[in-house]
Amino acid sequence: MTETTTGADPRTPEIRLASGFLRNLRQDLIVDAFAYQPLRPMRTDGPLIRRLPERIRPEAAYAPHALVVLAAFIALTTAGHGGYESPSRSLVIGLMSAVPVLMTLVRPIGAFWTQMAIIAVFGVLNATGSVVWPWSPSSFFGHLTVLTVVAIRTGPRAAAWMWAVSSASGVALSVLLSRGQSLDTMPMVLVSALAMLVVSVRHIRAAAEQEVTAQQEVTAVERDRRTLLEERTTIARELHDVVAHHMSVVAIQAEAAPYRVKNPPPELEAAFVTIRENAVAALTELRRVLGVVRSADYEAPDAPQPTLASLEGLLANVREAGLGVDKTVTGSVRELPQGVELSAYRIIQEALSNSLRHAPGAAAGVEVSYVLGGLGVRIVNGAPTGDVRPSPGAGHGITGMRERVAMLEGEMTAGETADGGYEVSVFIPVRSRPVEDAA
Repeated sequence: MTETTTGADPRTPEIRLASGFLRNLRQDLIVDAFAYQPLRPMRTDGPLIRRLPERIRPEAAYAPHALVVLAAFIALTTAGHGGYESPSRSLVIGLMSAVPVLMTLVRPIGAFWTQMAIIAVFGVLNATGSVVWPWSPSSFFGHLTVLTVVAIRTGPRAAAWMWAVSSASGVALSVLLSRGQSLDTMPMVLVSALAMLVVSVRHIRAAAEQEVTAQQEVTAVERDRRTLLEERTTIARELHDVVAHHMSVVAIQAEAAPYRVKNPPPELEAAFVTIRENAVAALTELRRVLGVVRSADYEAPDAPQPTLASLEGLLANVREAGLGVDKTVTGSVRELPQGVELSAYRIIQEALSNSLRHAPGAAAGVEVSYVLGGLGVRIVNGAPTGDVRPSPGAGHGITGMRERVAMLEGEMTAGETADGGYEVSVFIPVRSRPVEDAA
């Protein structure tokens, strides 16, 4: 019993393979064969052109066009060495060899088919002559030039089809029109095969380089995105701990407040009950939303989250690691929201870590400015000194700092200083607490 799958191709594998070959041939050499495709100028920032004087770079971009025109001129002049007795016939043969070469500048595939037609004409004209058949020196050079230029402009698959078609045509003409003369089909087949191989290797290498470059760009983007997500996860965890702590305190104080007042009025008790219920509901919703960023193996820190009050301990650790750092505090020191102090601490920590890695032997300075509208932080280090080589980095620390500042609606600048060091400046706005008017 034979089962037939609906939509399956009933043709044999051999027929499907042949159909695929014919489809590729039609797509590469037949569809829009004479379409207008002008050769574009070279890039002026290439490895060769950028070494030339700036005033001649625009003209140097047309070097491929000049080479094609030169090849057409060579094909025209070599017609006189083909053994033709009539100068007019040599001129006609030269023009017929040069025209397809010039056509490669605007219609590459059409130039190939024009060249194939001219080869057939050459075969008929030379079938009774004493010249080398079916290619004279002019047609040999012109045909090889057309194949090479068109292969460069199209690709390896089109190059393979052109070589196969031209080789098969040469063999067919040799069999049909040779009439006992010596054949030079094999030299053309071998030379053109070598030329097509070189061009195909060049195309494959260029495609591989583009693929590697594109993959590197994708990898860099994915790495930055992963770093950004990891930093957001860390920030979300820290904010979860900070906000959850404060909401828990609010709920506990709201529950205990009625017992601190002797004979509280019912309205006050009801108000505290509402406050506690809202705090518990907000805490539950907060844990539900932000809790999704916690991994299964995440453990809450045993110690409280660091603040600017514990900055001295961080500076002491950095000094022990070999980085000389000074701290300057300006303005009226006051307690800031815990999220702001935690982010400022982490930014200073990351900036000093970058100084240790990228500027060994340099000194660093940390400035913390308490201003009216928020908190300013500036970390600057000098140029690296000594024999220790700086460690390379991918800029992920800067990405994390920018993410922290952006989540707090702050501003950040980072860049090299005039003396070869590096500076990170951050401003985090802090909203002032509303002051209730006395009743």
